[in-house]
Amino acid sequence: MRQQWMGSLLAGVLIAGLAPAELGAARRVVVRTRTTRTRVVVHPGHPIRRALPPAVVVRPARTTVVVGAPLVFLPAVAFGAAVVSLPPRDRLVWEDTDRITKAEDWVDCNFGVDNRGDALLLEIQGRAQINFAEVVFAGGQTQVGDFQDRVHGRGLYTLLDFADGRHVKTVRILARSKTPETTLRVFMRK
Repeated sequence: MRQQWMGSLLAGVLIAGLAPAELGAARRVVVRTRTTRTRVVVHPGHPIRRALPPAVVVRPARTTVVVGAPLVFLPAVAFGAAVVSLPPRDRLVWEDTDRITKAEDWVDCNFGVDNRGDALLLEIQGRAQINFAEVVFAGGQTQVGDFQDRVHGRGLYTLLDFADGRHVKTVRILARSKTPETTLRVFMRK
């Protein structure tokens, strides 16, 4: 009986010593993310005429927004890379964030805004090469900010200023990370 008890104790100690490693191995989960690449789609009348990246990762907006009118493109505006400061929180009516990685190459980020304000701000954490930003207003008018494929570093920039106050439906940014990971955060100011 004593030998049986000692054998059971020894087996228990041996199993207990192996259990954490065995359990740790059993808990490992490999997550594979699939990134589907597709062509950049721009609507007729889009003011950017240069060749766009041949294949991009398209991120759908997390908030679905319906634009009830056909898109009408206004002339493109050149992006002025002047760094600005963040206004007080009570002046911010909306914000959303997207993270892109260098491994993804070009990413078509979409933000469903559906809010009214007088300016859009873009915060970059990391470094990003940006092709263009497309802002769709209620009624279908669309303003494209041309970043001309330039690389922009960490900072807060005015994406588009519309002092008359406009209802923005969506914001689309075509960008790629120049650091392992880049965060793009879009704010709407009132």
